[in-house]
Amino acid sequence: MLNFKHLALVLCFLVVNPATFAQLGFSHEIGVIVGPVEFRSDFGNRYDEPTNLGNSGIGIGIIHYINFSYRADCNCYSTDTYFNDHFKLRNEVSWNYTDLDHFGRWVAPNKTSTNADKLRAHHGVAENFDIGTQLEYFPKSIRSFQGFAYRFAPFVSLGIHYTSYSPQASTDYGDKNVYNPNNIYSYWYADDRFLPPVPAGETRKYPIDLDKGDSWSMVTSVGVRYKLGPLSDLMLDLRWQLYFSDWVDGFNHELKDFNKYNDWLIWLNFGYIYYLD
Repeated sequence: MLNFKHLALVLCFLVVNPATFAQLGFSHEIGVIVGPVEFRSDFGNRYDEPTNLGNSGIGIGIIHYINFSYRADCNCYSTDTYFNDHFKLRNEVSWNYTDLDHFGRWVAPNKTSTNADKLRAHHGVAENFDIGTQLEYFPKSIRSFQGFAYRFAPFVSLGIHYTSYSPQASTDYGDKNVYNPNNIYSYWYADDRFLPPVPAGETRKYPIDLDKGDSWSMVTSVGVRYKLGPLSDLMLDLRWQLYFSDWVDGFNHELKDFNKYNDWLIWLNFGYIYYLD
């Protein structure tokens, strides 16, 4: 459940930001997005397609655009500048959910060791609430697209999001306690064969932490709009989102060859956009 800080951010995002730009006369668009998510984390083998396809979930969101090419206060086009005719500001509130399991050669049927059993028994959930802004660039004229000069308008975007994460984890091994070191893969914590040394006087951090947290993330995407009608578009958008944390999935082992990057995701979303003004 969102706390008051998150709720305040949502209200500020949806109300204050659009209202500020409305005073400048820019028009607005609103829409919904939904689609499959591939969450890339410390679960499974890196670059292993069964892992990437197996650890897939769903994402949904509400998006708001500030359209600089058209003025709502006069129902007319704005000043004809390159920025106004090729850029839009996209604001978004979204949520994604992915069940996580271990896939790949270490849990193949021919692996019958205790460690393999512990990997198979370990499960997780990545659940994230996102709020953020992206600047979208349209190589073709936005005015011409709105005037039906062409039906398709490709775009690329770059932005930053604030993420509130609520990870979950469970194990079917032993006493089913994920905080019991005897129930998890030994090389994550007990066996230091592949782990970096711990400074004297310090204790190695346990690889599972299910506390809720927050992180910033970088978002970039490539997509296309299809002009459905005078006041509506369809959208297809492929997103790559890199979190500035490796704890978004609640799991962060330190194996040198298998945990080189922070958590990230790929989201293919389909959207419907309506022009408000």
